[in-house]
Amino acid sequence: MPDLIRPTIRLHESWLRSRAEWGAVHQPGSGLRPDDDVESAAGFATWVTRLRSEEDTSLTPVEGLVHCTYRWIVEDDELLGAISLRHTLNDFLFRAGGHIGYGIRPSARRRGLASWALGEMLVEAGKLGIDRVMISCDVTNEASARTIEKHGGVLEDIRDSEIGRVKRFWITL
Repeated sequence: MPDLIRPTIRLHESWLRSRAEWGAVHQPGSGLRPDDDVESAAGFATWVTRLRSEEDTSLTPVEGLVHCTYRWIVEDDELLGAISLRHTLNDFLFRAGGHIGYGIRPSARRRGLASWALGEMLVEAGKLGIDRVMISCDVTNEASARTIEKHGGVLEDIRDSEIGRVKRFWITL
């Protein structure tokens, strides 16, 4: 049975195995940035601390970013994916990224994990007082589009953005 947990240094080795499956591509929902050192134990701990702190609304976000809740999708201490809930939308997130981003490691796909995790994070969005959630996906990612639509996502548009051509959906909570 999968669970959503806060990022933790305890899963460093599992996280590295998951990343190896992804290869050198962006991992949606992970909060991983190009300058993050996740190879070393110390670098990984610093990254996990940053992820956890971005959820803390008593702290001012870094310029250009917003508060964000990160959760890892875990089963039997194995990291299967990640999902993030951005508490507000800035201009970039409105154009391209949305409130929620998620990714499932290749070996764990086609099990309904993305749909399950999205449902859980929509509940969290409601608890934060968000009444409409915007989610985008790559225009070629039909599996993600179906996942969003399953949760009531209504396509607003397809547009070119800083992250490529995306479909933008809204879900009313």
